[in-house]
Amino acid sequence: MITPFRIDIPQADLDDLDDRLARTRWPNEVADAGSDYGFPLARLKELADHWRSDYDWREHEAELNELPHFTTEIDGQNIHFVHVRSASPDALALILTHGWPGSFLEFLDVIEPLSRDFHLVVPSIPGYGFSGPTHERGWGVLRIARAWAELMRRLGYEHYGAQGGDFGAGISTALGAVAPEHVVGVHVNYLPTRPDPDADVVLSATDEARLDTIRQLMASRPPYQALQASTPQTIGYALTDSPVAQLVWIAERFAQWTDPRSQVGDDRMLTNISLYWLTATAASAGRLHHDTARGFEPCPVPLGVAVFAHDITQSVRPLAERLYDIRHWSEFERGGHFAAMEVPELLAADVRDFFLRPDVRPGRSRSAGTTPAPHGTTR
Repeated sequence: MITPFRIDIPQADLDDLDDRLARTRWPNEVADAGSDYGFPLARLKELADHWRSDYDWREHEAELNELPHFTTEIDGQNIHFVHVRSASPDALALILTHGWPGSFLEFLDVIEPLSRDFHLVVPSIPGYGFSGPTHERGWGVLRIARAWAELMRRLGYEHYGAQGGDFGAGISTALGAVAPEHVVGVHVNYLPTRPDPDADVVLSATDEARLDTIRQLMASRPPYQALQASTPQTIGYALTDSPVAQLVWIAERFAQWTDPRSQVGDDRMLTNISLYWLTATAASAGRLHHDTARGFEPCPVPLGVAVFAHDITQSVRPLAERLYDIRHWSEFERGGHFAAMEVPELLAADVRDFFLRPDVRPGRSRSAGTTPAPHGTTR
């Protein structure tokens, strides 16, 4: 069963957030610390004060409720998603998947341009936001991909594309692996490529520089990743009890992973952080790092790749081509890890270019005899 959903956070939860922020116990900071010891105290106090005094959740909640939200249960788990129909009845459907520490909010600025050509399904990963929390082990990338295949089946889409960054990229390629008869192609804006000393490929100087960055990242695993992969419950206590802990846990990622020329606005970032706080899903979201098995799931469908200059790492095409059927490759001088939020116009155009290629979508893609529901509704 698919049920319409409306966001309506209890006022008591907002009052509790205000009270907790007002009673924050701040640590000291050494003089001229900068970012050498972690996120700067002055910047965090600025964000916390804005969150408490100026930021208006109700304003953003009302804007979010202008979208068509739904929930359904799949594999015993509540799944929240936004479903926007294109005015074009023969439009291809796309399922857009966020990562950590993002949410379905990542795609707000690409919904309008992409819905001109595509039906859009934008789910919240199990354990995240209004899909959370999870209540059992095993909600890794592959299980989520199977849930997405079932979601698209319930919505009546026989053929569709998938797009994502961060964990959303892994979920999208896994979806292509588990449902290749339905997925016409996958577009990603994050595709890690590990060094392979046995690969018989020619690498450019740019490729070698990218591999050096990847090696450095592999040699010193980021603390947030190590904690969430090993003990997500332990760090979850702090993130669920202290709004400032939740604030800095995510704000630091945005500060480090975005292009300085296209940083995400404070209000948009705070709406994303509020979603984690108000749904108490920090621990369950972190479990995705723990429950996702390492290894490569072969993805046989056509792949499109968008590489953004300020992402955590940049893909190395000769290595990626050994693993994927790459039909489309774009490199951008602007944009970082949160491309859909930082440079939505660039990402939307690249997604459109890939999925409208004749070798990706040759002919009509929806099932025969299927009549789309009106724009903004679901089946």
